[in-house]
Amino acid sequence: MPSLDLSAKKKRLDIVAVLARWFLGGIFIYMGLVKAIDPVTFLKLLREYEMVGNSVLLNSIASALPWFEVFCGVLLLTGVAVRGSALVLIGMLIPFTLIVVKRALAIASIDGIFFCAVKFNCGCGGGDVLICQKLVENTGLMLLALLPLVGYGKRWALRFSLWPVPAPKEPIAPA
Repeated sequence: MPSLDLSAKKKRLDIVAVLARWFLGGIFIYMGLVKAIDPVTFLKLLREYEMVGNSVLLNSIASALPWFEVFCGVLLLTGVAVRGSALVLIGMLIPFTLIVVKRALAIASIDGIFFCAVKFNCGCGGGDVLICQKLVENTGLMLLALLPLVGYGKRWALRFSLWPVPAPKEPIAPA
């Protein structure tokens, strides 16, 4: 009986991971399209972070990043290269979350307000948000992305991994 219980739990976790994969895919498609529809506003928001001094590089980021988010979202929805897409999304979420925190700390310091009272448009596609709410959202997205990254959510995936996982070799018995 314990093996059936473990198998049922694994199936439930896999279904939760599939739903997480679809949710992440939908969120990133939406956020990318919001930025791509109004690239000038997104460029202005990126400029406020003062992370890149070169205008050509900043324009390149502003024009490519939204479509890259849409592409990763589509890969997650369809179940193609899921682990790589999840890793890339985590790789984007971590530095952008740190940049948002840095900007929020500067605003809180300049305005003399409590950190969680800071509210601004972070450029994520959701308009003005309270910084603590945004940090919780980004942390949740990163945690959801961990499920497919560790291998859950293979159900209903077209091609979960781009490379086939080799079967374990059987040990050779000594003669």
